Amino acid sequence: MKIIVLGARGSTPAPGADFLRYGGHTSSLALAHDGEVLPRLVIDAGTGIRQLSALLDGSFQGGILLGHLHWDHTQGLPFFRAGDNPASVVTLYGPHQGPETDMESVLSRAMSPPHFPITPGELRGKWTFENLSPGEHEIEGFSVLALDIPHKGGRSFGYRISDGRVSLAYLSDHWPTGFGPGPAGLGEYHDNAVRLVSGADIVFHDAQYTDEELPARGYFGHSCPGYALGLALETGAKRLVLFHHDPQRTDDEIDAMVAGYRDAPIAVEGGTEGAVIDLVPGERYQVGGPTP
Repeated sequence: MKIIVLGARGSTPAPGADFLRYGGHTSSLALAHDGEVLPRLVIDAGTGIRQLSALLDGSFQGGILLGHLHWDHTQGLPFFRAGDNPASVVTLYGPHQGPETDMESVLSRAMSPPHFPITPGELRGKWTFENLSPGEHEIEGFSVLALDIPHKGGRSFGYRISDGRVSLAYLSDHWPTGFGPGPAGLGEYHDNAVRLVSGADIVFHDAQYTDEELPARGYFGHSCPGYALGLALETGAKRLVLFHHDPQRTDDEIDAMVAGYRDAPIAVEGGTEGAVIDLVPGERYQVGGPTP
């Protein structure tokens, strides 16, 4: 599996000189199967999804999987040129928000006049909008496990995605203290989080706040690096990417955050816009790189 990090920022884009190395675009990953050049599955459609257009030959043919429907995970949709293309064929999946709601109409609440000049249904190409329920799904040749995770302001899913050889866990917006303090005071290792992360080859996890900031700011529905590492170690995950960086968190501050985990038993890194990650079965990632 090849993973392309298109955006790693949370809440709102962060332009400027202090945010160049880790990037300012909001959350989006693109996944390609081994041996395939073009990504077929995108996780989240923050402003980072715009960057995928440069990697494609005109139009996008594939799926978009939304973890939840907050602005920073959907605002890239109308600006994704390869998706808004007469030749595109796109299926968008998002967490079912409840009875009497369909995904297109829910997205239209934010993407329609007077808030925006067009609706999701006016995107060019062939677009299909699907409600996703918890459970196991086959999407674009990937096995996808979708489970509810706590986050404020609408239903949110975490995902575990496998190509049959390696697995990725994605919990970009996660509020484990919503279930209680947990063993370290940073949140509960609740059943769905454990199931998603257990043994994963790589984990992208919410680290919007530092451990020290969490008591005052965790109310907004996010997590911290200490929780993410504790969950990864508790469940035997192999590699951790701290993700959904606070929009005010500078490159130097993220460097310092990551450096604090230099001696962790597994590799811990900061999500970096533009990074290309090739997951190889059977490798155990340590700080400094993979080892057989």
